[in-house]
Amino acid sequence: MAAKLTPTSYVVLGMVAMRGATTSYDLKRAIGHSVGYFWPFPHAQLYSEPKRLVELGLLSVSSEQDGRRRQTYTVTDVGMKELRSWLAEPTNEQMQVRDVAEMKLFFGEFAEPDDLLALARAQIGQHRERIATYEDIQQRFADREDVAVRMVPLRLGLEMELAALRFWEEYEREQTDTRSRH
Repeated sequence: MAAKLTPTSYVVLGMVAMRGATTSYDLKRAIGHSVGYFWPFPHAQLYSEPKRLVELGLLSVSSEQDGRRRQTYTVTDVGMKELRSWLAEPTNEQMQVRDVAEMKLFFGEFAEPDDLLALARAQIGQHRERIATYEDIQQRFADREDVAVRMVPLRLGLEMELAALRFWEEYEREQTDTRSRH
């Protein structure tokens, strides 16, 4: 393949392959409830990337002749071959974590102690909320064999959220203990 495909290209290819005929709006909703939990990217790409993949012959498009003139994408045989080829390649790339809270903690020496404690408490709430979301998804789809393979990454996401929650709870205790000693 001459053109460079990005992770977003593969998200689009995989999601269209998984869902069948799909509009960009459908992609946005489906990704928001699945891979968007661990691979965030600008949603504007869900409107531009399918068009690029059509130009590369990896997706085909059909347009409504009247009404909203929506464009519906389907994966081509070449697109499915490219997706399978990508899936067959192991990756050595490190996990990427883009965590603004962690960055703020890194520069914490310039912050007020109350601000760091507030950061910890906000993170605790956020991670508890995400854990509840993941556990709800696990419960809703626990008996669905047709999506069992898609549920495996959810286990990793849940473990990462639990680890982050443990970290922030411990950090909050440390900050509270330090303050009570002074």
